[in-house]
Amino acid sequence: MDYELTILSQAMSEAGREALRLAAAGFETFTKPDQSPVTSADLAVNQILHDRLSTAFPEDGWLSEETVDNEDRLSRKRVWIVDPIDGTRSFVRGLPEFCLSVALVENGVPTVAAIFNPATGEFFSAIRGRGVQVERLLDSTQPAFTSPERPVALVNPWELRVGRLEGLQPHLHCRPIGSIAYALALVASGQADAVVTLAGGNEWDVAAGVLLVEESGGRATTAAGHPVTFNRADPRLPGTLAIAAALPTSARTHLIQHSIAAAAVRSTPL
Repeated sequence: MDYELTILSQAMSEAGREALRLAAAGFETFTKPDQSPVTSADLAVNQILHDRLSTAFPEDGWLSEETVDNEDRLSRKRVWIVDPIDGTRSFVRGLPEFCLSVALVENGVPTVAAIFNPATGEFFSAIRGRGVQVERLLDSTQPAFTSPERPVALVNPWELRVGRLEGLQPHLHCRPIGSIAYALALVASGQADAVVTLAGGNEWDVAAGVLLVEESGGRATTAAGHPVTFNRADPRLPGTLAIAAALPTSARTHLIQHSIAAAAVRSTPL
């Protein structure tokens, strides 16, 4: 898998440079049917990644947030799962909480992953069974994600705002973040203690981050505590829960119980 990671790293570095160029030069913003934003930078990054990876690995399938889905991927043993820019709203606002997120999935399991935040220069990568690597490509000031008082859970800003996570506050400091993929990378690198989202997401949001967390010794599941499998016909996911290996037992237990209970309420028919 070293060759796959080398090609992936080169493609992501090129795509990250293009994202930064467009951030400085200007980009267009559009609204998708689901009312989420997409920019010309998302599309440019997606094109670079697709061109480089499909040229190097023409037999592999492709699943990306910014590419029309093709059921052909379901018959492929290996599939690249891609979020060209996770945290598009942060990118639009000029905040350094976005990233490129790519995983190579084999038979439903991530085997190679990389997450790159070009704004901070942080490059996180993993090959299954070989741990997590973190490179800092820029001398930049990193956002603070730690708290001296309580363990830190990175959470969806909207869920925090509407009170879905109130039950966690006595045990964890809930810090909103604009990119779940970047949040997972921060947990994997020891810069945060947990990630919890109760709202639905998609495979491309978490495929790379799940491998990073697992390779760091942590745990990554759905919000209900179930294992996550990838390259399914329906790429939607029912929330995400990731826990660092070092999270204290009391906070870990409370977080798991809260997440599972909240997920059960959300899945109960009215």
